[in-house]
Amino acid sequence: MTYVIHGATGAQGAPVVATLVAAGKPVTALTRNPDAIVDGARVVAADHSSVEELTEAYRGADGVFVHLPMVSEEHRLAYARNIVTAVNAARPARVVFSTSGAPTDPASGAPTDPAIGGAAALLAGGLAGSGVSHAVIAPTLYLENLLMPYVMDAVRERGTLPYPIRSDFPVSWASHLDIADAALALFGRHDVTGVVSVGQYPAITGANLAEAFSTHFGKRVVFEPITPEQMRASVAPVIGEGPAADVAGLYQAMSTLPDRSITPEDAAQKCLGIAPRTTGQWLTDIGL
Repeated sequence: MTYVIHGATGAQGAPVVATLVAAGKPVTALTRNPDAIVDGARVVAADHSSVEELTEAYRGADGVFVHLPMVSEEHRLAYARNIVTAVNAARPARVVFSTSGAPTDPASGAPTDPAIGGAAALLAGGLAGSGVSHAVIAPTLYLENLLMPYVMDAVRERGTLPYPIRSDFPVSWASHLDIADAALALFGRHDVTGVVSVGQYPAITGANLAEAFSTHFGKRVVFEPITPEQMRASVAPVIGEGPAADVAGLYQAMSTLPDRSITPEDAAQKCLGIAPRTTGQWLTDIGL
């Protein structure tokens, strides 16, 4: 019996692996590279495009942590279908799915279907129909987005924190470390099902972010709202033109909303008794 972690060498999966290993759990790290070395884990090469490989990896598992990679929506939809098929075939004891910030319904917290949220909605719906014990982690925006070079270079060189949201736009920021903490808790809490929102509550604004950066770096940092198009141009060299355009579209749609705040009713603070890191705590924990 083991815990199977998708993207185990990536930004989202690696903290989940580390958290489970630190808790003494047996871990199977899923990667596309059979020669990868993951401390404390058994490495298994499995591809999202292979139902057979996924089914074999999931069979007999105590838990599976799933998130969809940042690729085209066409591929994400195909991967979501394959994961659902494999879950139905292998019947792992528990599945924890992180939406990775895909759009969610304000009332239910569940992933919605337009544009970039389609694959997340398909996967969440498929898990709900599988009859397998599962939970959906729903973050809003990741603090790790602020580590992109266009952000950190501006913080260090100009004392500004550029990001494509309004200055007064409240966000329940969360880190990959917070998702890992929630995943560990949910693997042990089969009584908690459905959507669990993970993020700071009350939500904070860009000015609050800049204040935390100012305190941490010991210098004045001012929040600088930029457009989604400016963000797209900045991240395309890092993540590729297609994913950058998808992300920019998400931020353009977000600009019409009043906030991206979680609700306290389904928050990890209430469901799991876990409080996410403050921005300052996160900056310290990642060693900046």
